[in-house]
Amino acid sequence: MKLDPSWVSGFVDGEGTFYVGINKNETMKIGFQVLPEFRVVQHQRDIKVLYALKEFFGVGVVRINHDTRYELRIRSLEHLNTKVIPHFNKFPLMTQKKFDFIKFTEIIDLMNQNKHLEVDGIKEIILIATKMNRQEKFKTLDNVKNLDLDQEQDRVHT
Repeated sequence: MKLDPSWVSGFVDGEGTFYVGINKNETMKIGFQVLPEFRVVQHQRDIKVLYALKEFFGVGVVRINHDTRYELRIRSLEHLNTKVIPHFNKFPLMTQKKFDFIKFTEIIDLMNQNKHLEVDGIKEIILIATKMNRQEKFKTLDNVKNLDLDQEQDRVHT
């Protein structure tokens, strides 16, 4: 199945998600892990579309999401930078989802600068993520509160 780039953008406008997970993780340098991902979920009867999208982008994994739903998931920062973001910059989204995409790219830009490894950077990422269309806004805001605002303790020891 060969996909037209404009069709892909339209389909993602309705079925895709730009998500940034921010989780406490004591093994990480700053105590939090930032996990950006592009995801499209479909019922198993439409799994061929997910494989076609995987072929279109040339990256990602198709896996079970929940029950009879499957997802194409692209998490690699390199793949987001080289495949996903350039596509949607060239073939823009038309719905409210374009604003989530803009916030998503802002976070990816910060990660490209390794800001996610600094306290101020993670705070900025969290604040941007709370402006995205997310169900976990309150959990994310709690993460901001969990960051110690004392500059002395913001130093990271490696």
